[in-house]
Amino acid sequence: MTMFEVPESVRPVRDRVEAFMRERVEPAEADLHRLADAAHHEPSARGELRERIRALQADAKAEGLWALGHPRELGGGGLPFMDYVYVNEVQGRSEYGQIALGTYTLQDSIMLDRYASPEWRDAYLHRLVQSEVSPSFAMTEPEVASSDPTQLRTRAVLDGDEWVIDGHKWFTTGANQAAYTTVMCRTEDDDVSPYLAYSMIIVPTDAPGYEIVRETPVLGIRGGHCEVRLTGVRVPASNLLGPRGHGFVIAQERLGPGRIFHCMRWLGQAQRAFELMCTRLNTREAFGEPLAAKQLMQSHVFESYAEIQSCRLLTLHAAAAIDRGEQARVEIGAIKVVGARMLHNVIDRAVQVHGAAGLTDDTPLSFMYRAARFGRIYDGPDEVHVHTVARRILKATRPAEDGTPRRWEFAR
Repeated sequence: MTMFEVPESVRPVRDRVEAFMRERVEPAEADLHRLADAAHHEPSARGELRERIRALQADAKAEGLWALGHPRELGGGGLPFMDYVYVNEVQGRSEYGQIALGTYTLQDSIMLDRYASPEWRDAYLHRLVQSEVSPSFAMTEPEVASSDPTQLRTRAVLDGDEWVIDGHKWFTTGANQAAYTTVMCRTEDDDVSPYLAYSMIIVPTDAPGYEIVRETPVLGIRGGHCEVRLTGVRVPASNLLGPRGHGFVIAQERLGPGRIFHCMRWLGQAQRAFELMCTRLNTREAFGEPLAAKQLMQSHVFESYAEIQSCRLLTLHAAAAIDRGEQARVEIGAIKVVGARMLHNVIDRAVQVHGAAGLTDDTPLSFMYRAARFGRIYDGPDEVHVHTVARRILKATRPAEDGTPRRWEFAR
C-alpha cells in the first residue's frame, strides 16, 4: 500500500464522514453563514444558529460519527492518529465540519487530559468532548509580533494560592462562546530564559476582570476572533496547566499535530474547490466550445492537481513521522507553508474559472477564498516557518570537522 492510499480499515468510516459532509453539512452552509452574520444583532438568529448546529451534531452522534479523533476513554471515537488524519481530510470540506462532527475541541481536550488538575478535568473534559462547553486559547497579542512568542507581555503573578493575571490578547477564537480560555502568560522573572518563563493558565470567561473588548471581523468574516483584556483576573493556583514555565513545551505538543490537522482539512477544502472548478469547465461554453477545451483552463486543472497531490504526500509524510513519535519539526514547518499556499492557489483558480460567479456568495468559493488567506498567518506566519525549516536543514547538513559532507535524508 502506498501512502496515498486510504487504509482499508479506515475507508468505511471515512466514506461515511464524506457522505455526511456532502449530504448534511455542505447544503446547510449558506444558512449557517447567514445566521452567523445575523446573530451579531438579532438574538433570534443566534438561537436559530445554535439549534441548527445542534441538529447536525445530533445527526452525527446518531450515525456514530461523533468526536472520532478523541480518545475513547474520554468519550470519543478513539481513532488512532493516522486513521484520524485520513478522516480529517474529508471533514475539512466545510468550515463547519469540525463543529458538526465534534472534533473542534480535540486539541483542548487532549491538553486538559494531559496537564490539567483533577478539578478541571472533572469540570470540563467530558463536557468538552460532548460539545456541551467550548474552549478558547489566548496567545496572540496586538502590541507585539506574536510570531516571536517570547515577546508576549501578559503576566501572571502568584499571590498566595491565586494567580493574578494582567494582559491584552486578541484572535482568541471562540472566546465569546467559551466556558474558559487557556491563557499563555509569563509567570517567571525577567532573568529567566523566555523559553522557560511562560505558562498556560485556565481562566473561566466569567471571572471578574475578564473582558471581551470586541469580536474582530476578519476579511468580512465574523468567526469569533475576539480581543480580550485581563485586568487583575484572579484564579486558583490549581488552574495552571502542567509545570510552571512549560507553556512553550505544551504549546508545541498542541500545535504540531494541530498543524497536520489544519493541512488535511485544507486538502479537503482544496479538493472541493477542484471539483467545483472541473464541473464548471465541463458544463460551461465560450466561443463555441466547452471551457474544458481551452488550454489555459486545462493549465488550471493541471497545476491544481499537481499541488494537491504534492501537498497531500508531504502532509502524510509528516503525519507518519508524528505517528512514529518523532517531533518532525522540519516536516510540519514545510507542510504549514506548502499547504496554505496550495489552498489559496487552488481556490483562486476555481474563482477565476467561475468568472463573475466566483466573486459572489452564490458558490462557496467566496467564503473559502477569504478563509484560505488566514492559513498563511495563524499558527505561525509563513516567513517564520521558511526560516526555521531552512535553518534546521542547513545545520543538519553542515560538513563534519574533517570536511566530510552530510546529506539530508528525505526518506527515513
